[in-house]
Amino acid sequence: MDAALGPSERHAVRPKRLPRQRGRIRLRTIIFIRWIAVAGQLSTLLFVQFGMGFPLPLPWTLATVAALAVVTLGAQVRRSASHRLTDRESALYFAFDMVQLSVLLFLTGGLNNPFAILILAPVTVSATTLSYRSTLGLAALAITCINVLAFYHLPLPWSGEGYALAPNFVMGLAISLGLAVLFITSYVYRVAQESRRLSDALAAAQAALDREQSLSSLGALAAAAAHELGSPLGTISLVSRELQRELEPDDPIREDIDLLVSQSARCREILAELSRRPEEQQADHFNAMPAPLLIELAAESHRRPEVVLRIEEQADPADPVPPLLPRRPELIHGLGNLLQNAIEFAREEVKVTIAWNAGEIRITISDDGTGFPRELLDRLGDPYLSRGADLKKAPERKGDHMGLGIFIAQQLIERSGGSVSFNNNAYGGAEVIAVWPRSAFEGASEHE
Repeated sequence: MDAALGPSERHAVRPKRLPRQRGRIRLRTIIFIRWIAVAGQLSTLLFVQFGMGFPLPLPWTLATVAALAVVTLGAQVRRSASHRLTDRESALYFAFDMVQLSVLLFLTGGLNNPFAILILAPVTVSATTLSYRSTLGLAALAITCINVLAFYHLPLPWSGEGYALAPNFVMGLAISLGLAVLFITSYVYRVAQESRRLSDALAAAQAALDREQSLSSLGALAAAAAHELGSPLGTISLVSRELQRELEPDDPIREDIDLLVSQSARCREILAELSRRPEEQQADHFNAMPAPLLIELAAESHRRPEVVLRIEEQADPADPVPPLLPRRPELIHGLGNLLQNAIEFAREEVKVTIAWNAGEIRITISDDGTGFPRELLDRLGDPYLSRGADLKKAPERKGDHMGLGIFIAQQLIERSGGSVSFNNNAYGGAEVIAVWPRSAFEGASEHE
């Protein structure tokens, strides 16, 4: 049973993701941070020069701060503050900020300056918002700037003869800052990436649920239309038949009246068909049905002629009647997603076992395919589990296996009050077990 969506569902439930070059930062945010940096750098330089009395190359340092202010002002004037920067544009902004800060540190003592730690800020922000490629480039730039500042810089502003840390300490500081860039960048990027993947996957799950709700609402609307149109259509049919009986066979309009009668009869057949469909039996479209019938409904659109779907019941002796399950969109789509994957990767048979007792309802979906890889069993249910890899290594289906289908199914079933577990059966095929407490469906029979 694969952890990916089938071809038909990929277009239906997968969220439309932004291209990778698109960033998530608005220009307003960059401008705000930069003006804070300009104010902070300027006030620090003036305080050190005039408040503490330490000599600074003030013209050069002020020119460096002015360069940041001019670039920020130009960006603010040239574009709307609400403009969302691309990944490349954001990376260039951060790269400029890093180089500007490095020049300022070069003029004020290099790594001897306690403010050298601020060089980590741009690459850390990049790790939370930008692509891996941009973050890697900024990390390389940060390490380069740190190494240059370790060897080349003007003296640290200090009273008397000046102050400089021991070369060994400066070298150790350069190494520690370089390692901090790598560690912080890697750690923050992975955490942010996990958050982005979870957000995208939850959006896909919500899209799947919205789709099922839309289809159910459309069915309810069709049933309501069939009911409301029945009376006027009956009147049209009655009047047209009366006219048909009164007209002579050779009357010029007899042919038109006959056509009107036949078409009104056709309309009545269509409306009757809409009214007979099980999903439109009630206006709220959340009517309950026996669990085996719900399984049949969820699997209907995913059937393959060469794969047999076998449904077995393990009844509680005290309660031999199959439990009623509500026709909720999350149940239909969640179970349908699991059934689709089982059917697509089964060789000959998919077995669904429905067991129930006074406390719980258990649905086990098992196929005779190749099963889940053992090393991935503990991770099934994570979104985007294996980008570009086949989780089941099925030779007949290569490509976009990202764990999103199982994630969506798990989220929807848990939303209905159940839980999902994954394993391989005794024959080597995949097995998914969904369990609900009977209390999760209390009142379902009231809709019958």
